[in-house]
Amino acid sequence: PVFLIGHVTKEGVIAGPKVIEHMVDTVLQFEGERHYSYRILRSLKNRFGSTNEIGVFEMRESGLVEVQNPSEVFLSERASGASGSTVVASIEGTRPILVEVQALVTTTSYGTPQRNATGIDLRRLALLIAVLEKRVGVMLGTSDVFVNIAGGLRIDEPAIDLGIALSIVSSLREQPVDAQCAVVGEIGLSGEVRTISQIEKRIQEAAKLGFKKIIIPQNNLKGIAKPSDIEIIGVERVEEAVEAVLV
Repeated sequence: PVFLIGHVTKEGVIAGPKVIEHMVDTVLQFEGERHYSYRILRSLKNRFGSTNEIGVFEMRESGLVEVQNPSEVFLSERASGASGSTVVASIEGTRPILVEVQALVTTTSYGTPQRNATGIDLRRLALLIAVLEKRVGVMLGTSDVFVNIAGGLRIDEPAIDLGIALSIVSSLREQPVDAQCAVVGEIGLSGEVRTISQIEKRIQEAAKLGFKKIIIPQNNLKGIAKPSDIEIIGVERVEEAVEAVLV
């Protein structure tokens, strides 16, 4: 095989003529915050398989080392009993990964409240804040909202919506989310929690890491195998999830 190594622009695209990208079979890109030792190897083009697969590596003195259990690593420094922290069950390709969503809500010191997102799309955060205000009655018009995916990951799938919303409400109310509970679910504009894919893999990963409960969309309860070592709670709306997990 022939390897072509290049760099990407600030917009996240490969520098140089596009003809190079069209000529090759696979395009791989390393992602990760420079302040973290973890790197994500993501496939942007793959003629022989899915482009959704990722590899997780850690930078050490000896070089790059594969992370065998990313979920355990990304949750290892989670503070217990802290408000604004929720564990979400994400999927990268076919690999389930549990990550911590952190939120901080403070009274704004400026005329216009700040909205800051690290690891998620800022427009998605704005949408979820609007849903919380309109459908759930959580007023954030005079609050700054900061959201972060711990560990330097970037996650784009909408299945982490519920985790983001619960972290924001938790921080605003100073009520921690149940530490033994993981959540997953997409939020619609009406405040409903929508069905997601690959739910059984997410449940199995949460159970494997010792979580006792997982909040999932109500419609995902149909036809799934329910393991005995984790309680599965289905919710139809964001308000139900708030009542179920805040302690």
